[in-house]
Amino acid sequence: MIRSTTIRLLTGTALAALAAGPAAAQSGELFLYNWSNYFPPDLLEKFEEDTGIAVTLDIYESNESLLAKLQAGAAGYDVIVPSDWMVDIMIKEGMALEINASEMENFANVMPPHAEPWYDPERAYSAPYMWGTTGFTYDSARVSEPLEESWGAIFEPGEEISGSIAMLSDPASVYNAAAFYLGVDQCTEDPEVALQILEVLEAQKPHVALYNSDGGIDRMIAGEVIVHMQWNGAAHRIREGRPTVVYVYPKEGLDFWTDNFMVPVDAPNPENAKTFINWMMAPENIAIASNFTGYMNAIRGSSEFLDESLRDDPAVNMPEEYTDRLRPAQNCSAEAVELRDRVWTRLKS
Repeated sequence: MIRSTTIRLLTGTALAALAAGPAAAQSGELFLYNWSNYFPPDLLEKFEEDTGIAVTLDIYESNESLLAKLQAGAAGYDVIVPSDWMVDIMIKEGMALEINASEMENFANVMPPHAEPWYDPERAYSAPYMWGTTGFTYDSARVSEPLEESWGAIFEPGEEISGSIAMLSDPASVYNAAAFYLGVDQCTEDPEVALQILEVLEAQKPHVALYNSDGGIDRMIAGEVIVHMQWNGAAHRIREGRPTVVYVYPKEGLDFWTDNFMVPVDAPNPENAKTFINWMMAPENIAIASNFTGYMNAIRGSSEFLDESLRDDPAVNMPEEYTDRLRPAQNCSAEAVELRDRVWTRLKS
């Protein structure tokens, strides 16, 4: 298994399991494949203390890279964390193990609409982790006046922020944002419409410092860029080190997404994976993850364990007047995805 960044956590219980021999060591392992900076290390330690299962954490930067790695034959992962639309793809491709999450003890804590989502209505293959939005963050102390609540602020930037914009390295998110800005269907199968999206992105490219989904929190706190296309939880965490940042809900619309726990069909430790997923649906455990990531979760009863700053931050607790700006994730046709991929390849070449 090819590794990227790996965190190996072994405490006393796990060391005892390893000392007992290969069979015992195997039964006490879990391999988690997750987004970068998206799970608190101390929560992994708590899980190990509670269950005796040692966790190895690997990271990826996009749903596309997760899918590509698994399709290329990467094996050995027990739990993965795909977004809603990717869950749908993996179920249809036969890549997900049926875990019957809705029958797990702690699933009773899952609140609607997360209990019966469009991509897995019976929760046979997945369980919710975090949910949020994809907008952009800017440092209000470094601009002369507030940026407009529009994707136009970063697709047609003024001189103040030109060259100091970071975009996600996430084809769907970037493409969708440009589509929302233009007011066109992000699942278009029309090459002419896709070309319009490409033209917006290519016009923006000279003003972009980098495309990167990793390190955005540190990058903004350090002041390396003024504006960052970001997930709302990242914006919340940036405010701890740079309180002048503002998270924008663009008026043209923005992605509303949910990340989920799933088990690959060839997972080496499926029972450990189920133990982990059920454990994560306990309010006190998922709240630790929310406090770390800056995102809300779907678990009833977790609010009493959340930091006050999380509950009071509009980047996380979205103002009601922005509700009509949310655009739920959807899976596009093969023709539409091919157009999007061609646009992304052209943009990054």
